[in-house]
Amino acid sequence: MKLLTLSLLAAVAAVAFGGNDFQQPLQPADFSQIPYLGFGTWNLDKSNASEAVSAALQAGYRHLDCATIYGNQKQVGKGIEDGLKKANLTRSDIWVTSKLWNDHHDPSLVEEALEQTLLDLGLEYLDLWLMHWPVASSQGQTKLDYIKAWHGMEEMHMARKVRNIGVSNFSPAQLSDVIEHSTIKPAVHQFECHPYLPQSDWVNWHKTLGIQVTAYSPFANTNPTYIPIEGDPPHLLTNIDMLAIAAERGCTTAQVALVWGLSRGYSVIPKSSHVEHIKENFAAIDCHLTK
Repeated sequence: MKLLTLSLLAAVAAVAFGGNDFQQPLQPADFSQIPYLGFGTWNLDKSNASEAVSAALQAGYRHLDCATIYGNQKQVGKGIEDGLKKANLTRSDIWVTSKLWNDHHDPSLVEEALEQTLLDLGLEYLDLWLMHWPVASSQGQTKLDYIKAWHGMEEMHMARKVRNIGVSNFSPAQLSDVIEHSTIKPAVHQFECHPYLPQSDWVNWHKTLGIQVTAYSPFANTNPTYIPIEGDPPHLLTNIDMLAIAAERGCTTAQVALVWGLSRGYSVIPKSSHVEHIKENFAAIDCHLTK
């Protein structure tokens, strides 16, 4: 697998970034203003998750991506409280996403899952609630099951406990199925997307549907869940084309990867537990891939 060449990658990045355009706070019920550069909380250790989230808000992030299964939402909630205070922000200044886990797809359990998430995060509402996977887990068994859970999420939206609802890791057939059998179309679909896995047709199809994309793992195979196998490409952030682009543009390879995603019109959610990397990633908004 070969990374997009420098010329192609630069051509794809048709948007020149300047200022803080991707960090305008969302207005109520206006999804188009989601802060595109978000901060991911997956794999943040409980020991420093609060500090990392607080640092992210202080660095300028206004979009936090969370999930029940990450097991750190209580610590994330403490970080939100601390970060808002130290950055002189209010709840309405930030966008918070969380996700429904597989063991609460039964419609009778959906509200319970949301209430626990809100309690853990210390919030009264979510800006976005995603169905993490289109599968339900119960009594040690897992099966495809998402329509009834989606209807339960629709009820939470109508109750104004969540401003937007969406999905994550769905196939084209599953996404079409949800749309066909829903009152509320998913506002967002979160899935893996990066220069090693551009999924251009899939991204463009979402644009035709009016569904926003959020890309996780924007640094590709730096994701610790990847098990290296012979023949794999080098880590994205050490790829020679990425290094060349970064040197030409005066950016880091991480910033190039993030701006590549942002320029395609979707949000990206890098994660780091180190303050210097948190700040470096946020500075991607000042990295230009076009002259």
